[in-house]
Amino acid sequence: MSDNRVSSHAPSAATAGDDVRRALAVVLAAGEGTRMLSRMPKVLHQVAGRAIVSHVLDAVTHAGVDAVAVVIGPDREDVEAEVRRTSPQASLHVQRERLGTAHAVLAAREALEAGADDVIVLFGDTPLVRPETIRRLREAIAAGAAVAVLGFEARDPTGYGRLLIEGDELVAIREHKDATEAERAIRLCNGGIMALDGAHALALLDAVDNNNAKGEYYLTEVVEHARKAGLAATALVADEAEQLGINDRVQLAEAEAVIQARLRLAAQRAGVTLVAPETVFLSFDTVLGRDVVVEPNVVFGPGVVVEDGAVVHAFSHLAGATVARGADVGPFARLRPGAQIGERAHVGNFVEIKNATLAQGVKVGHLTYLGDADVGAGANIGAGTITCNYDGFRKHRTHIGAGAFIGSNTSLVAPVRVGAGAYTGSGSVVTNDVPGDALALGRSRQVVKDDWAMRWRKAHAADKGQS
Repeated sequence: MSDNRVSSHAPSAATAGDDVRRALAVVLAAGEGTRMLSRMPKVLHQVAGRAIVSHVLDAVTHAGVDAVAVVIGPDREDVEAEVRRTSPQASLHVQRERLGTAHAVLAAREALEAGADDVIVLFGDTPLVRPETIRRLREAIAAGAAVAVLGFEARDPTGYGRLLIEGDELVAIREHKDATEAERAIRLCNGGIMALDGAHALALLDAVDNNNAKGEYYLTEVVEHARKAGLAATALVADEAEQLGINDRVQLAEAEAVIQARLRLAAQRAGVTLVAPETVFLSFDTVLGRDVVVEPNVVFGPGVVVEDGAVVHAFSHLAGATVARGADVGPFARLRPGAQIGERAHVGNFVEIKNATLAQGVKVGHLTYLGDADVGAGANIGAGTITCNYDGFRKHRTHIGAGAFIGSNTSLVAPVRVGAGAYTGSGSVVTNDVPGDALALGRSRQVVKDDWAMRWRKAHAADKGQS
């Protein structure tokens, strides 16, 4: 299968001078995000099945950055664990007091002192930043700027800091509350992301003071300090959505919409048919092969691979599953983690598969649960079949041989084996192994009582008339 990984990040491209310039990314992830109204820090909320901060770290990795320093708040083992999962080589630094953005960057002083040609400062709550944008910032530093600030043309600039440009130079970043009427008319706003020349980064950061109403150290002041030192500062422009910082649930939903649009577009350009793209939800790591067809209202959780030519029918939900080439799933199917669907296998409507392997050509038509099971090639699983895999303490596996025929409404009580080519009678409860090519019947014998229903109705009709 072609590895058509659905990704909102393009593959890393070489930045001019990358072979000689080293880059350090400082990611600020100490904010709690009180407007999220959550017990969980905002950078751990998810977009496309992945923590916000991990999207930022992934963009940094794709941009070819050499070292990453992440600034977190005190006692945030949960944020540290997520950073370790995504970026194991990153160094972590604790900002114990929240005294502004420049103060937060200086919490990573040890990483800054280690030296880098380019220092990129990003925020852990901006999951939509693209690797190519980070590379553009690096290129500006390589071209001679001491400070490169990322900005955007705001639809509504109210509340944003304005980028003040004279000629080709960025001369200052003016906060909205401090701006004149003329400055407030400027629509070029500060997105917060910037790059610093590593040779001057510490000196510029140390020059920032807290002579302001809040008594905080603002990162934006490095622009004016660079100018005072005779160093160049410049502004780059990127899309407003790319610089969206998430502070509440509304912005979280906005970010989800943007990244889903990116993922859908990437899938379609990679040879995937999305019948109704706006109804399909993908995860950051979804892999879809060529000629895959995805019908409306399908949700892909993390860890899904769908190989070439497979079809996922409407209203299905997949997570942690692999669907082999030519297989079809759904409609109304659920594949849970560990589901392995073989080539040309069929998983029909209202079927749930969990931690189970279906070999080539298996048919599971409808109304079935297969958990902790191995199903051999060409087996047929009748409607209403379930594997009884849990005894209240442990999970047990069911093994169904190739070519077996499991009759409708069969309960397979694990651990149990059904041999190749064996049959089970409809409605059976199978508790013992079934040899190959045998028939297993595990149901009570049918008893027929002639005229019983007529007598029942007559008796109850008489009782009703007396009441």
